[in-house]
Formats: sequence, C-alpha cells, structure tokens
Amino acid sequence: MTPGETDVTDYRQLFDLRDRRALLLGAGGIGREAGLALAAHGAEVVCADRDLATAEATAAAISGDGGRARAVALDITDPADLERHLDEIGDLDVAVLTAAINVRKRILDYDLDEFDRVVGLNLRGTFVVLRAVGARMVARGSGSIIAFSSIRARTVEPGQSVYAATKAGLESLVRAAAVEFGEAGVRVNAVAPGVVETPLTAQIRADEDWYRAYATKGALGRWAFPPELAGAVVYLASDAASFVTGSTLSVDGGWTAVDGRFTPPT
Repeated sequence: MTPGETDVTDYRQLFDLRDRRALLLGAGGIGREAGLALAAHGAEVVCADRDLATAEATAAAISGDGGRARAVALDITDPADLERHLDEIGDLDVAVLTAAINVRKRILDYDLDEFDRVVGLNLRGTFVVLRAVGARMVARGSGSIIAFSSIRARTVEPGQSVYAATKAGLESLVRAAAVEFGEAGVRVNAVAPGVVETPLTAQIRADEDWYRAYATKGALGRWAFPPELAGAVVYLASDAASFVTGSTLSVDGGWTAVDGRFTPPT
C-alpha cells in the first residue's frame, strides 16, 4: 500500500490509536478531555502543562480510566525547555496544542506588556511548537499536529483584538506548516471551537445577559462543553483523517454559519 492507503474492508480500525504516543500541550479544560479521548482510543498520552499539578491531574484521570499517561511540567514559550522535554519523551505520533491566554480589553486600553504576553503564548508559542515537534515528525516521516484556534480567527467583537489576531495567525501558521511538512507525511490542522464552558470563560458565564447572548448566537442555541471538542481531536489524530491537512475544523455549534442574532419572520 502507498502511504495513507487503508484497507477498505476494515473501517473499524480508522480511529484505533494503539501503539501511538500523543503529546498534550495544555492539559486543563479542553486539553484534559482531548487527553481522555485519545487515551480511550488506545494512545499513550504525555500530559504537559506549565502548571505541573494540572498535568498530573489529567494524567491521573487518564490512568484512572485505564489509559496510559504521564505528566510533565513544560513551558512552550521557552524553546530550550520544549526541546529538552521532546528529547526525553521520544517519538511522537500526535501533538495537540491547546495552551492559550486572552486579555479582554479594547485596543485603546491595551498596553504593550499585555500584547506581548498574549502574542508570546498564543502565536510565538505555536510557532515554537510547530518548529520543534514538526522537525521530529518530518524526520520520522509521519505525524499529526493539531492546534486549537477559535471562532475569533474569523468573527471578532470588542475587546478581542489581540486574541483574534493570534488565532488568525495560528491558522496561517497551520496552513504553512501543512504545506511544508506534507511531503514528509506529516499532517497539520486546527480546531476552532465556539463558546465553551471552561474556567477561562467564567467571567462571561457569570453575566446572565452575556451568557444568554452567546448561547443564542449559534445555530444550536447553547454553549459547548469541553468533551464535545474531543471527537474532533481524535478524528484529526487518527487514520480517519489521513488525507486531511491544512484545514480548520469548526466545532462552534453553527456560530459562524449564523448571520446575526435576528430571526426574520419567514
């Protein structure tokens, strides 16, 4: 068979991740659920987070569910730290990047330290991961890298300028990496969630009007829960997506499909 060719008589194996190692960069919230889902399909999961306690909690949850996992403290904004850990971890089949921050301020209120902090993790950190992980996967001739974007890469509201710019930039980096790594058999894709009920959105969820406005914006009329993002990660990590690269998979409940919040009387 040629690379990527599958046995069409055995579709049951499309999502089988046994004998594969996945690196989870950002082990809380959505990352935690992605790790649990990857492990449930057989992958060994290395849970990495700047906060070791978060990584350990996710690794423990995976192990408690019968999966294989370990935890490491890792800062993707430090290229030397990432390289050192990648050397220790060994061969990778999958890398999932969920780590990100957001400072909600209008442009005229933003200061450069805040700008540097958001760009440093969300965009520079993505580049650091793509370069380090990509080099190893290209050398092996296989692998899947999945980076988390956002609906804000395409739709923006007041206070989201810098975050939105980093996510748009992330998607451009993903497309470029897909083109550059593709000949080596490495796939690179993004997942773009809509509004998700995580600790990072606590400020919004605490405001009833704000919460309701977001819930009713999408076609499904509600927020997402972190486990609802996990299927997209498993898909992009698996052979089911063997011909998918350079893409952004929207998991937004129809947010970007809806034109405004008004339903005309038809």
